[in-house]
Amino acid sequence: MKVTVHRIAHFNAAHRLYNAEWTDARNAQVFGKCANPNFHGHNYELIVGLTGAIHPETGFVMDMKVLKQVIEDEIEAKFDHKNLNIEVEAFKTLNPTAENIAVIIWQILRAKIDNQLEIEVTLYETPRNFVTYKGTL
Repeated sequence: MKVTVHRIAHFNAAHRLYNAEWTDARNAQVFGKCANPNFHGHNYELIVGLTGAIHPETGFVMDMKVLKQVIEDEIEAKFDHKNLNIEVEAFKTLNPTAENIAVIIWQILRAKIDNQLEIEVTLYETPRNFVTYKGTL
């Protein structure tokens, strides 16, 4: 029997969506206000889902205190109140779209969480715009 547990976290970050190969006009056409050269910010909501077997001794899929700490150390500390384009290494060469942010978060968590657990990352950029990434192994 597999069960999915979820943990919600938040971080605030600035970013700019653009393609360095394009003109400012083309970036503005494709990314609109999100291509602002002075950046813009979001209050991101992150939902991490872990799916796996219930441990027979603890009754947990994963100890939620441990998951909370991993998210705080590996995601919130590295993303919160940062300019993603400038301060987060992955986005110095990767456009920090919600899709790409979710994939990077999944990759970071995958390295820290037991491989027997499936990871699903849902990232809300706004209350109406969100993405989900389940990764590939």
